[in-house]
Amino acid sequence: MTSPLVIAIDGPSGSGKSSVSRAVARELGLQYLDTGSMYRAMTWFMQDQNVDLDDPQAIASYAKQAQILPSTNPSAPGIHVGPIDVSQPIRGDEVTAGVSRVSAVPEVRALLVDLQREVVAAAQEGIVAEGRDIGPVVLPNASLKIFLTADEDARAIRRAAENGEDVQATQEQLASRDKADSTRKASPLVQAEDAVVVDTTHMNLQEVVDHIITLVRSL
Repeated sequence: MTSPLVIAIDGPSGSGKSSVSRAVARELGLQYLDTGSMYRAMTWFMQDQNVDLDDPQAIASYAKQAQILPSTNPSAPGIHVGPIDVSQPIRGDEVTAGVSRVSAVPEVRALLVDLQREVVAAAQEGIVAEGRDIGPVVLPNASLKIFLTADEDARAIRRAAENGEDVQATQEQLASRDKADSTRKASPLVQAEDAVVVDTTHMNLQEVVDHIITLVRSL
């Protein structure tokens, strides 16, 4: 019996991971997992519970109470915390400002990595999972590992357009997030040794999707 196709897509903020991953999943008839939204949902939960985000021990303690339920439908991505749909609130400034601190807590990462692996294991038709530690940590045996990247200007322009924000402010925000992600002790942002690097700086969405599908078909 052939194992389900598992595609792991990593990369820094603004590299196009979400748009590319959803499109690849739709075109190949696979499920989709946005692991970044899970850390944002955990951050929303902490803020909803008035947990001090500068207290890692408090975050670790409360993390066990959070019921994170991600959607795996690439055409209708979203996420719940218990019965509450937090798909929109997790994209707000407050969550964005706190997510690096919450995601740096080892106990949070351990809990969510276990959940991510459970979701992937349950995806019998295969799945595209995207985030910042999918290939190196979460799914080291993925069928295909992609590391999406782009230069800082391109990433800032894309993210600013997506969120309706100022490009300069977005660039500073991305630089701060990149530093936090790449220097944290628990699962820092790194490129898996066997990942295929795809630089999206001068590529449009469909070109990136087509390139990845070509890689999949060459497996």
